[in-house]
Amino acid sequence: MTETFLGMPATAPPGVGHLRGDEPFPAAARRALGDAQLRRNVGHATSTIRAKSAAVIGEVPDWPQLRAAARAIKTDTMARLPELLQQLEAAVGRAGGTVHWAADAVEANRIVTDLVRAAGADRVMKVKSMATQEIGLNEALEAAGIEPVETDLAELIVQLGDDRPSHILVPAIHRNRAEIREIFLRTMPGVDPALTDEPAALAAAARRHLRETFLSTRVAVSGANFAVAETGTLAVVESEGNGRMCLTLPETLITVMGIEKVVPTWRDLEVFLQLLPRASTGERMNPYTSMWTGVTPGDGPQAFHLVLLDNGRSAVLADPVGREALHCIRCSACLNVCPVYERTGGHAYGSVYPGPIGAVLSPQLTGVADNASLPYASSLCGACYDACPVMIDIPSILVHLRGQAPHPRGEAAAMAAAAYTMDHPVLYAAAQRGAKLSRLAGPRGRGLPPPLSGWTASRDLPEPPPQTFRQWWADR
Repeated sequence: MTETFLGMPATAPPGVGHLRGDEPFPAAARRALGDAQLRRNVGHATSTIRAKSAAVIGEVPDWPQLRAAARAIKTDTMARLPELLQQLEAAVGRAGGTVHWAADAVEANRIVTDLVRAAGADRVMKVKSMATQEIGLNEALEAAGIEPVETDLAELIVQLGDDRPSHILVPAIHRNRAEIREIFLRTMPGVDPALTDEPAALAAAARRHLRETFLSTRVAVSGANFAVAETGTLAVVESEGNGRMCLTLPETLITVMGIEKVVPTWRDLEVFLQLLPRASTGERMNPYTSMWTGVTPGDGPQAFHLVLLDNGRSAVLADPVGREALHCIRCSACLNVCPVYERTGGHAYGSVYPGPIGAVLSPQLTGVADNASLPYASSLCGACYDACPVMIDIPSILVHLRGQAPHPRGEAAAMAAAAYTMDHPVLYAAAQRGAKLSRLAGPRGRGLPPPLSGWTASRDLPEPPPQTFRQWWADR
């Protein structure tokens, strides 16, 4: 076992990976709102998943207790993360695997690229993985002359369409089946020109396309949903079977995993395997749950490498409030209930992590200044907290991060003046009396001149009451 330690609280490096957008959320969201097809696709998909999920969650009488148990396990894990990671490293080593520590995306990409080259391969097959999308591994492999092949159907659609994922669980949720058919006809070699847009036909075309890859590719790259520190066991849950193929057929398996995915014991794993499928896909259990522990001679991959990725996670862990975002198990339940995500889709967030969890996780991984608009990409309605199977208080973290975001000098000055006024009773009483002058601004404040009209353009200025509370109290 090598000497290990958590990285210093440094944020993810700029210029590599997919955590930062090219424009702030308001600008990207405004363009997305103008795409009627996108809104129909996302709205239909999220409403369908919501209904399925609600039905199977309603079957579990102890769902609140399971959520509470998951939250307690995650809180305990974050409190002793260095110890558990060292325990995981030792267990993987005893089972014949090799652990690599990557401080950031650059280091992780270099480690994986070197391992693929050492295996003498120029192609890898990939299991759907948020961590590899986060670090931009596909781009790094292509730059090194190595072809990455996505084997998850939705990820394959995104890859062939030269697109980007827009949902944690269903990366191609923004595409309908007619668009998918067009992508397959345009980019998939050997596809039948008479291919229809029936889901079964599209899946069969992808299966034929991938079969040769499964049988001839010697190296696979995966993520991991969970890692058990006690035994060194890694787990991937999926619905198609492509993950099972990638985890069993190649000679070399490389897993890239965020350091927060560890759980202390095997017994802890059973809590999350009950929560995750119901909250994510609306299934009672995942069709494929694959687990592996190191290397077994003569069975499965004969070389296993685990890359433990920090890439800003230590910085998140250093924030007593924000660290709760690391509890996320990537179920996407918060996306499926979010009214903002449902109308804008995932691309508007600029990060591989969209929706409410992305609005709190991405700014912390990059530094809030680099994603300053994301904490405001929410109505703070609280639906995400209600849906989260591990009870992450996303609204509270959003408010916390808004306090860290840089603000224009005029806004900062106005807030400072308001705070000073509220801290001095005489001034506050005078401000209440002066509030009646707001009637001069016209109905709902629409008569205010610039720059004040910037605030009332998207908000109604409340009508002042006939008397203040203080006046009402004095009268009685």
